[in-house]
Amino acid sequence: MRVYWEDTDAGGIVFYANYLKFFERARTEWLRALGVAQQALREQTGGIFVVSQTDVRYHRPARLDDQLFVTVCLVETGRASLTIRQQVLLHTDAQDTVLCEGIIRVGWVDAITFKPTRFPSILLDLLR
Repeated sequence: MRVYWEDTDAGGIVFYANYLKFFERARTEWLRALGVAQQALREQTGGIFVVSQTDVRYHRPARLDDQLFVTVCLVETGRASLTIRQQVLLHTDAQDTVLCEGIIRVGWVDAITFKPTRFPSILLDLLR
């Protein structure tokens, strides 16, 4: 993804909270690549993903027009949660530099009550 004006702060660097948006977009695209459309999944199962915990480390800033690469690596699958490791890399011709990394815990809840519930088996099969 590319860094736009709207992603930066008064100092001209990516505002720290926007890295969470980058992580979210990458997880959504990862699911799409696996054939999971979240709205369709909600309609079929009555459940949705919710972020329950984040642990983010910032190493170097990203700046306007930087080309970023955001990774998604499934670390652990529980009955009602996923632990995902993510990185934001500055992509250049010479190398990829880690700018930010995080561990994100995502839960599965009933879309109406927001109570935790087990993942649907069809979802777990795709993730494994």
